[in-house]
Amino acid sequence: MARNTKTRFGLAVLAAAAALAASACVDVRDGGGDDGATTDGPLEIAVVPKAVGHEFWNTVRAGAECAAETAGDVTVEWDGVDAETDVEGQVNLIQNFVTTDADGIVYAATDSAALAPATQSALDAGVPVAMIDSGTDPQPDEVPLYATDNRAGATEAANLLAEALGEGSHDVALIEFQPGSQTNTERVEGFTAGLAAHEGLDLVGQQPSHSDVNEARRVTEDLLTANPDLAGIFAANEPSVLGAVQAVEAAGRTGEVVIIGWDAAPDEITALREGRIAALVVQNPFNMGYLGVANMVEHLREGTPMASADTGVTFVTPENIDTAEVQAVLEPSCDNPPVDQ
Repeated sequence: MARNTKTRFGLAVLAAAAALAASACVDVRDGGGDDGATTDGPLEIAVVPKAVGHEFWNTVRAGAECAAETAGDVTVEWDGVDAETDVEGQVNLIQNFVTTDADGIVYAATDSAALAPATQSALDAGVPVAMIDSGTDPQPDEVPLYATDNRAGATEAANLLAEALGEGSHDVALIEFQPGSQTNTERVEGFTAGLAAHEGLDLVGQQPSHSDVNEARRVTEDLLTANPDLAGIFAANEPSVLGAVQAVEAAGRTGEVVIIGWDAAPDEITALREGRIAALVVQNPFNMGYLGVANMVEHLREGTPMASADTGVTFVTPENIDTAEVQAVLEPSCDNPPVDQ
């Protein structure tokens, strides 16, 4: 079931931010903006994931810290809430970074509407903002988004599911994750649009996991009980995938129910190799963190406007998992990052 294994891995990262040294910290807000350089002094960049702990966000952090190391004299202040459902906590965290004088903020919004005022508050205080993975609604023109094309990736997930199931009619289900999140909305829209191209696929159930493995297992168990002929599942993020795999395995239906997953946590990769997952839609979280910090540094030091970029997606199957191209995404490092530098 090999398909096109890769869309673009991201746009070129601006390299002029490398190795600038200075002896004193400068308040970059006095001369900030897109119309001139600001400072060559030390910088502190706040990087805030949707939640700490998941493998996806750990890889974002690695990319952010790699960009800081490459640029020189840059510190990444990494902090986040414990659960993606803690929207208020993330709002407070962004505000805290504004009041504690972060030079720039790079973050992923847990809720596209609820975090929009927090972004605007930072901009009003003279703190530049860049978004990674998930933006806000509205999204200010001066705030870039470094993210996956979630709609396109989820549309391909529907194609992969159809290919794995073959001809005929098949009942399928969708395990989404956090309603209100921009990425969740886009993946749901992309998957349902993809299903429309396959008359044999009938969406019989759709439930959120709230990015919790145990909840994902529970809702998958409910879907399997309510739909005994369920043949396929698309699980739209790491916890959703892991919970779905556990539920299908507990029901004794591994191999019967085809799972197309999203992300590439170690347990997901193991399940793919063992045949419990048919394919994974793998983002490039390293690239998100790298581009967010690298372009923020370029903006602060050179006054360069920040522009949004597609950070890329790879479709990983048992057939292509051991290729060099795929392994660069699955095992990124600052010595060999899956980004163009």
